[in-house]
Amino acid sequence: MGVGPGDPNLLTIAAVRAIESAHTVAYPVAREGAVGMAASVAQPWIVPGQRQLPLVFPMVAAAEPRRQAWQDAADRLAAEVAGGRTVVLLCEGDVSLFASSSYVLLALRQRHPALPVRLIPGISAVAAAAAAGAWPLALQQEGLLIRPTPEAPAELEELLAQAAAGGWVLALLKLGGRWPWVRPLLAERGLLADALFAQRVGWPDQQLCPAAQVPATEASYFSLLLVRQGWPAVLP
Repeated sequence: MGVGPGDPNLLTIAAVRAIESAHTVAYPVAREGAVGMAASVAQPWIVPGQRQLPLVFPMVAAAEPRRQAWQDAADRLAAEVAGGRTVVLLCEGDVSLFASSSYVLLALRQRHPALPVRLIPGISAVAAAAAAGAWPLALQQEGLLIRPTPEAPAELEELLAQAAAGGWVLALLKLGGRWPWVRPLLAERGLLADALFAQRVGWPDQQLCPAAQVPATEASYFSLLLVRQGWPAVLP
């Protein structure tokens, strides 16, 4: 279930009810002993006496450790259910949008196909950032493309050209170390002033401002950019 990007107040009623009624609250962590971000968001709604189950999802590029972690998580969740416990797996943001929980879901379907599963959506960082910045994500016939920031300038240039031709708004996630070259590229095209930069949306140290105000230094992994290259013809 999705717990939103960081603000506990952005949990849905369905999410809160699911957490409060669960026997076991599972959540991802990057390593043993770490504090899970999703668990931190949901902490106000976790009640005393609930079993907490951290699941290690290593932040590595290699495929096999990640695949093994998803399979192990699926087996541990299935074991909880087999023991007669109701389980929720917390996921930061939305449960289906670039979420580790999606891989656990696929592993559950493969390894425990009879296990009943219900997905509870959450507010994505893209939607939360647009709302906080009073920045319309899509209007009229505009398309909306959500994707990780490309790895190289040439890829972003091609993406911007496609978006301009198709009338798409771009939501670029995981800016991180790419921002130092993304910023000047957007500046050359005059796109900074109307682009919205958001970092750690929903957390106390949230940063939300026009991209032109953000220097070309490395940004947080939890940063995103909303880029509009034009407006529909019919506006107030």
